[in-house]
Amino acid sequence: MSNVGIVIVSHSPDVAKGTADMVRQMVGPEVPLAWCGGNPDGGLGTDVGAILAAIDQAWSDAGVAVLVDLGGAETNSEMAVEMLPEARRNRVAICNAPIVEGAVIAATEASGGSLLDEVRRMAEELSPQ
Repeated sequence: MSNVGIVIVSHSPDVAKGTADMVRQMVGPEVPLAWCGGNPDGGLGTDVGAILAAIDQAWSDAGVAVLVDLGGAETNSEMAVEMLPEARRNRVAICNAPIVEGAVIAATEASGGSLLDEVRRMAEELSPQ
């Protein structure tokens, strides 16, 4: 697929899945999309392995934008990116944006064929200044 992929990482699997459902309803199947949430025990948290799997699922040669809900999700996403093969690392952007609004805007931008930097920039415009 040639559009930038979107990954949603939340401490809550319900938030991650609900956000992914909104994105899919808004942009359809044109954007590779994956989500993960919760820790391996089923509680609140994030898991580096699940984040890696989500990046692989949403992978596109155009890159992947990762939307996170809280600091731990960002930290684990950064660790996941560091674990990727070197050729992929530079094609993943962790967006500093509100998770729901940012994911919808990022996916909308990606569905139009925008490059990864533009997808990230549009999502991050929603962040409080």
